[in-house]
Amino acid sequence: MSYFSFQNKRIYYNEFGAGAPLVFLHGNTASSNMFAEAVMKYAESFRVVLIDFLGHGKSDRLLEEFPADLWFYEAQQAAALLREKQYTDVNLIGSSGGALAAINVALESPGLVKKVIADSFEGERPLKAFTKNIKRDRELSKRDEGARMFYYYMHGGDWEQVVDNDTSAVMKHDNEIGVFFHKPLQELKAEILFTGSKEDEFTCAMDSDFFENTYGGLVQKIGHGQIHIFPGGRHPAMLSNPKDFYRVSMEFLKP
Repeated sequence: MSYFSFQNKRIYYNEFGAGAPLVFLHGNTASSNMFAEAVMKYAESFRVVLIDFLGHGKSDRLLEEFPADLWFYEAQQAAALLREKQYTDVNLIGSSGGALAAINVALESPGLVKKVIADSFEGERPLKAFTKNIKRDRELSKRDEGARMFYYYMHGGDWEQVVDNDTSAVMKHDNEIGVFFHKPLQELKAEILFTGSKEDEFTCAMDSDFFENTYGGLVQKIGHGQIHIFPGGRHPAMLSNPKDFYRVSMEFLKP
């Protein structure tokens, strides 16, 4: 069990396998445990790196609520780990909120990142249809046995505080900031692959072409990039389509 220090807090990370660094960034209300099964095959080809962002999983808890600019703050933590390990030419896979953090790392620290896979996220701005109901939906999830088991597996006994902190941060970000990236996407240098599922319950229930349209607009802004939409699977696509996602991601990540 390894830790590094960031702003006087301990952040948990784990590494296994050998080769070029491949860092997985977890989504909201999750931890690196969300990748427990998915990452094993990648370790046959890469030095897999997992991280629990502050306030999540095995990392130190924050004394106050999560910051509103959560995904930028998480990107700072990920970049600090890369510098701690003296890693460059890193590949990043971020899922859901982790995709936002991954893109922020690539924008803010272009010298560290080679390729990014950004899976199952809403674009440059919060999705109002999601944020306006998040408090209600999170309260319902805390009474759902399956969701409770997921939260406990991610964080342990204090999972409810983690979920509440995340809910508050999402709402504050939507009200006070409203954009996920500090730098324009046109400055993104890393190669990037966008992935999602046509059956994503958070986005495609409202628009079956949500990812095609959203990701298409991002590629146009960036000036480069690839898109792969899976025909089935829930949120996030990388976990609901594990075999196909592995195949697509390995094709993208090959030297």
